[in-house]
Amino acid sequence: MDVFLNGRMIPPAEARIPGDDAGFQHAIGLFETMAAYHGKVFRLQQHLDRLARSARELGLAKEIDTSALAGAVQQTIEHNSIDRARIRLTLTAGSMSMLKPGEAPAPLPTLLIVPTEPTQYDPAYFERGIMVLIAPAGANPFDAMAGHKTLAYWGRLRTLRQAASLGAGEAIWLNVTNHLASGAVSNLFIVKGGQLLTPIARGEEVEGSLPAPVLPGITRAAVIELAEKEGIKVNRQMLTVDDLLGADEVFLTNSSWHVLPVTKVERQEIGGGKVGEVTTRLREGVLELIDEECGDVQ
Repeated sequence: MDVFLNGRMIPPAEARIPGDDAGFQHAIGLFETMAAYHGKVFRLQQHLDRLARSARELGLAKEIDTSALAGAVQQTIEHNSIDRARIRLTLTAGSMSMLKPGEAPAPLPTLLIVPTEPTQYDPAYFERGIMVLIAPAGANPFDAMAGHKTLAYWGRLRTLRQAASLGAGEAIWLNVTNHLASGAVSNLFIVKGGQLLTPIARGEEVEGSLPAPVLPGITRAAVIELAEKEGIKVNRQMLTVDDLLGADEVFLTNSSWHVLPVTKVERQEIGGGKVGEVTTRLREGVLELIDEECGDVQ
């Protein structure tokens, strides 16, 4: 499939950025990973709004034209006659040189949209759940980049690969106070006593508290929306490893696997090692929501 690069649809082999692009040299950029079904990205505007907020807060750009970005995504879909795909949108600061005192940066950003085949997961992951490992504390509320989807993903992917090498499907990140933050590439939910518990994400902090180093996930928001409609109480709060190990159910969310059950945390089984009822119901609910907004996901 062709990719979109700075206004042009071109074959992937011809997609080139300058060697001084700030995304390449310094990881100055943001990205969104999205899922398209029947030629439509699930909750595209929410993805783009999140990117625009991060761009403003981090100083990548004062304003982002999300309608133009949406048009570029749709152009990519139509050009490639996409039915179902994984779509990665990357926005970098473009070519940047060292500035002299008093100069204001005015680089032209780089926009790259890459469609690929959707990731295929083993059905057993959803039928029997996965095992996760607990990674060392890594999410830092004092890091201005935490809670944003920046290009600096090496640390997260490193822990994910370490987990995979030991037979685990995800690595659970802790923040510097050893409270639960998220998965390396996902948001985390705990079911306890019929309630849904999840770590506080960026933008949900109590006034006067430290910033939350947790990405406000798009699928996470959809799960919370569905749970509240079903009358399931949702608590956004500080959670510990003991909360995780003592959970009735645990699951992870992202835009690729949607809702992924966790039935083992290292040596500790969760819910007797079986996928829980609430997890199953919410996974089915998300798939139905995608079906309503995009078309049949089967």
